[in-house]
Amino acid sequence: MTEQKATNVTWHEHHVSKQDHWQLNGHKGVVLWFTGLSGSGKSTVANTVDHQLHALKKHSYVLDGDNVRMGLNKNLGFSADDRTENIRRIGEVAKLFVDAGTVVSTAFISPYRADRDKVREILQPGEFVEIYVKATVETCEGRDPKGLYKKARAGEIKEFTGISAPYEEPNSPELTLDSDSKDIDTLAGEVIEFLKSKGYLSL
Repeated sequence: MTEQKATNVTWHEHHVSKQDHWQLNGHKGVVLWFTGLSGSGKSTVANTVDHQLHALKKHSYVLDGDNVRMGLNKNLGFSADDRTENIRRIGEVAKLFVDAGTVVSTAFISPYRADRDKVREILQPGEFVEIYVKATVETCEGRDPKGLYKKARAGEIKEFTGISAPYEEPNSPELTLDSDSKDIDTLAGEVIEFLKSKGYLSL
């Protein structure tokens, strides 16, 4: 565990509680943690889910891997330690969104089970929904929307997940999406139905 460097800090309880935020919004806060290989469709599904939640008048937001690395985590690379810190920070930010009563989708490769489990641990039971966007390396490489696999095969990108760095599949995700054979709208619909069936979109 990383040592906390800040000293003389005290946790301050808020006058407006998490439950108060949820009550005002009319639904629960929850983290939808989309994980999978680059090119599996994580960001596309997450944004489609976000669009559908907005249409349902639910409070939602997407934390996208590339976007976060251009701001909050721009000082991090792709070593194992940096990947771990990247996910730790995102987990803490996602927790704040949950407290504010938002359905927050995170679209990150997050290749290590231990890192994903650590995020789950900082949230209350039921507040972390791990969604495995499952697609083979062959499928993802065939799509290669950013040309990253081509660069990785050419040795231009080091520590690329699925090629020169590992991806650890979830052991027991709350939801698995078959991105090999289903289209984006179908996958997003499965997420929405899951949220409805589990009572996340109401109180």
